[in-house]
Amino acid sequence: MEKELNVTYVTLDWYVEVNKYRYVYFFTMFILYILIICSNSAIVYLIWIHKNLHEPMYIFIAALLLNCVLYSTIIYPKLLIDFLSEKQVTSYSACLFQFFMFYTVGMSEFFLLAAMAYDRYVAICKPLHYQTIMTKSTVSIFLVIAWFVPASHVAVQAIASADAKLCDFNIKGIFCNNAVYTLQCARSRLITVFGLVCLLNLVILPMLFIVFTYTKIFIVSYRSCKEIKKKAAETCLPHLLVLMSLTMFFVYDIIMARVESNFPKTARIIMTLQIVLYHPLFNPFIYGLKMKEISKHLKRLPGMNT
Repeated sequence: MEKELNVTYVTLDWYVEVNKYRYVYFFTMFILYILIICSNSAIVYLIWIHKNLHEPMYIFIAALLLNCVLYSTIIYPKLLIDFLSEKQVTSYSACLFQFFMFYTVGMSEFFLLAAMAYDRYVAICKPLHYQTIMTKSTVSIFLVIAWFVPASHVAVQAIASADAKLCDFNIKGIFCNNAVYTLQCARSRLITVFGLVCLLNLVILPMLFIVFTYTKIFIVSYRSCKEIKKKAAETCLPHLLVLMSLTMFFVYDIIMARVESNFPKTARIIMTLQIVLYHPLFNPFIYGLKMKEISKHLKRLPGMNT
């Protein structure tokens, strides 16, 4: 694409033909977007209004589900506009902003899951010290770290990419993820090195911490009474399922940005659905059904009584 009024535009290379069924795709994705917003917001609302859910674990869950709402809002509105447009085009600056928000919100989930793991570790392995360790200040610090650290890391990547020379203006995807790097004539050393730093600090280290923490929890619960084992299973299993979902989420994202253009379209569509649909619906489903206290309050909502 040309530069118009000093604005660089890039084209989003869609994997499926949308012109013929644009309204079908639009209404389908619109309904799914509303479903994502409502399902995540409903649980956040329950946590907000019920005082017995004003505990660190549920606060972290609310933050995680708010991330799902933010993440979907980063993707879906532009996606819906593109379904009704003849050409799927965005400015390079808007693309970088979407890139920044997408990875800031996504990477913060690893930190939130790490905070949940630590919370469960204290609750199960050091129950007598739980109230003194997991204070409101501690929770607030964890939340600030969960959002600030990823934002500061991803900002470096976005700023460095803003000054990069572009040799391509066609992104192979339906939104701006790390495929923006394929637009650059040559990736700078700063982007390459700091990309590895981001991977280490924002993904690998939190995952290692989570795995180590849950290993300690399961060792302690295995040696404890049946009640402790049940508590560990009920509260830790949903977090582990969400961690696996999030890991698949980023594996698919990396694959989508790295695969060659002749990669099967069907596989690309499946990977895209994983990113834009599966993950933001998976979290409220898991926490709504598997967390006993949340499930109990959900069943009391109007229209959900059995």
